[in-house]
Amino acid sequence: MFERYTEKARRIIFFARYEASMFGSPYIETEHLLLGILREDKAVAGRLLHPHAESMRKQIEAHTTIREKVSTSVDLPLSHESKRALAYAAEEAECLNQKNVAPEHLLLGLLREEKCFAAEMLRERGIRLPGVRNDIQGSSWSPAEP
Repeated sequence: MFERYTEKARRIIFFARYEASMFGSPYIETEHLLLGILREDKAVAGRLLHPHAESMRKQIEAHTTIREKVSTSVDLPLSHESKRALAYAAEEAECLNQKNVAPEHLLLGLLREEKCFAAEMLRERGIRLPGVRNDIQGSSWSPAEP
């Protein structure tokens, strides 16, 4: 499933799984993907999310029922919202004529899954799909790594 993902995007998924296991979640939710982006990709996080990183983590912690940690060796499934967000990320990469799914596409995928907790948090902070998409399409972003 992750063949087309860049190394950074794969690490984001890995960190999302780790975050989910630390919260004791039975699924990798969209908020875990967002935490993975914050942890792994300094370009995306620094450019768009940095001023909000700590407040988003605190909001996720307050929103989540923290259960007993799940072993990181357990293969946690993606929630339905996360699956859709990843599918949207692949679509975004294709629309931008990029072969690989990169961290910026994952962020776009989260924003397209409008009713998920991660997208709600991003919108609360003024991070919107059209603005991020325009930013990525502009010359300020380098092409996704192979």
